[in-house]
This record gives sequence, C-alpha cells and structure tokens, in this order.
Amino acid sequence: MIQINFPEPAFRLRETDGMREIFDPLRKRWLVLTPEEWVRQNLLQWLVQVQQIPAALIALEKMIVVADRKRRFDVVVYNRQHEPWLLIECKAPDILLNDKVLQQALSYLSKVPAQLLLISNGQQHLCWQRQEGSLQLIDQLPPLS
Repeated sequence: MIQINFPEPAFRLRETDGMREIFDPLRKRWLVLTPEEWVRQNLLQWLVQVQQIPAALIALEKMIVVADRKRRFDVVVYNRQHEPWLLIECKAPDILLNDKVLQQALSYLSKVPAQLLLISNGQQHLCWQRQEGSLQLIDQLPPLS
C-alpha cells in the first residue's frame, strides 16, 4: 500500500439548489461534491502540491472505449514526453478496493498504457508499476519522468 497524506484542503465549496458543489481548479468548473469527487479532488491536490506534478500534465475524466462500451477514466498523468505515466481510478471512501475495482482499472489500463496504476478510496491507496511485462505492487510513487 502506498502512503498518501493529503495536503490541507483549500477547496472552494458552495451550495446550489440543495446540492453541495466543489470548484475543480483544473477543469475550472463547479462539480457536485460526491464522495468519489472528494477523493478525486484530494488526489489532484496531492499530485500538484505534494508530488509537484504540473497541472498541464493531468487529464480528468476523458472518454475511452473498453469492450465496445464508452467509459471514462478518472485521472491520467502524462510524463514530460506526453506519454501516459499514471492512471488513477477513484472510488468513494465506503467502496472496498477489491478485485472488481482492480479489474475495472486494468480494463482502462489496457486502453491507456500508463507505467503506473493507482486505485484509491481516499483511505487506502494501492499502486502498481509495470516491470518486466507484469504489474508489481509498489509502496512509493516514483518521480515523474
């Protein structure tokens, strides 16, 4: 398991029509604050503030086709050569990081060939790195290449 300490939140929140919303500074728009969105926004702040990854290298919720079905990945971080480096699948805190979650993330990884795969529910974070044709569980995110 990888240790992630989220930075102190400085989120912009509001309530619209009885719905709590959070401002996403990367997409520059307000989003409904679901439990999964809370995880995604905290991970984004960790990537930018702690890991010092430029926001320009981060893509959010882009459409891909997996087994003839349209899907959206949560986060992809590109390396400095603009190749997929890290694919992140976010889940709500009450969702267990089980084989079903891993299989979903692996199906996305088959279409977005990142070097790293991270699944997170905001409390647990599991990360794998491609090594010698397989995925190896790692306990620390390597530096961005």
